[in-house]
Amino acid sequence: MILEVNDVVSGYGRLEILHGVSVSVPETKTVALIGPNGAGKSTLLKTIFGYIKPKRGSITFNGEDITGLKPNKILRKGITYVPQGRSVFPYMTVLENLRMGAYINKDSSQFKEALNEVIRMFPILKERKNQMAGTLSGGEQRMLELGRALMLRPKLILLDEPSLGLAPKLVDDTYRTINEIGDMGVTLLIVEQNVRKVLIVADYAYVLDLGKKAFEGTSEHLLSSDRLKSLYLGGLERR
Repeated sequence: MILEVNDVVSGYGRLEILHGVSVSVPETKTVALIGPNGAGKSTLLKTIFGYIKPKRGSITFNGEDITGLKPNKILRKGITYVPQGRSVFPYMTVLENLRMGAYINKDSSQFKEALNEVIRMFPILKERKNQMAGTLSGGEQRMLELGRALMLRPKLILLDEPSLGLAPKLVDDTYRTINEIGDMGVTLLIVEQNVRKVLIVADYAYVLDLGKKAFEGTSEHLLSSDRLKSLYLGGLERR
């Protein structure tokens, strides 16, 4: 396993959100975190990336304990994080945003190689390279966020609600891209409310509810699970 989250208790101040959650993510696989609003999914990603220090439990990445490390150190280990909502730097150009994604990499040749890979995947970003990121459409900003996350050639990408606020066609485009990123051998841990969409691309999924792991299984199994359909799929798709 490239990522092991073991019995993690975490939250904000005295407010405990996660109550002993354990999650395993195999290398080069895509794993989904699903469940209703307030289940603790985003809190788990923030805890993994170091924005929140867990109160108990451990987080291991590539066999190394990263529990409680700060985000800049976790980034250097090979984990990038794409938060929910818009996270581009609106008053910087597209190219400047991509440079920010690789700011810890001082090797110019590696930067150029990574940039060429991102441009190949998102040709529109080349056309918009000198445009202010805040003027891009919602779909283009999502492409930029994903492209920026790839600039360090990470081993693991944490994606929080990648379809949030996007029109249905753009959701399809985003998930085609996510699938392509997975095919490149990048490991993905995705929080998503669009359950059906994420289960189509994920290999495995964990269902969280009220800060605890409710159940888990392969995506194929969960898609056919009466329990998931009755408890989550219908309700989540109406939200």
